[in-house]
Amino acid sequence: MEIILLRDVPSLGRAGEVVRVKDGYARNYLIPKGFAEPATAENIRAVQERKRHMERKLKRELEKARSLAERLSQIKCVLRRPAGSEGKLFGSVTSADIEEALKALGFEIDRKRIEVGEPIKTLGSHTVSIRLHPEVKVELEVWVEKEE
Repeated sequence: MEIILLRDVPSLGRAGEVVRVKDGYARNYLIPKGFAEPATAENIRAVQERKRHMERKLKRELEKARSLAERLSQIKCVLRRPAGSEGKLFGSVTSADIEEALKALGFEIDRKRIEVGEPIKTLGSHTVSIRLHPEVKVELEVWVEKEE
């Protein structure tokens, strides 16, 4: 029996593929669990339309991420934190702090996308990576200044 996979199934195929399986496997497991549907001409057209729709959506998301990355690369993020006389911070700057600073600048970026390599515990300039999309990563320069 030929079926269209609705989800990725290990050792069988990826979502959207038309595969041939034994009748019992399809009728008793794959179709009732929602992993597949019968490969009729109508279902194949519907899956192809969904694929085209998803490709357009992914392309729009990629373009949006690239434009956001371009705007982020042009800004300067400044954080003011209490520090000792030797330039060491009392505490550290976290991704949540950077998220708040970016929000104040008008950028809505989730802190889970902000990758701070090592904790920022000193004054000065630090580079932080922001993963906006699986294909788009931008480096942001964060300046930590002493709070008066």
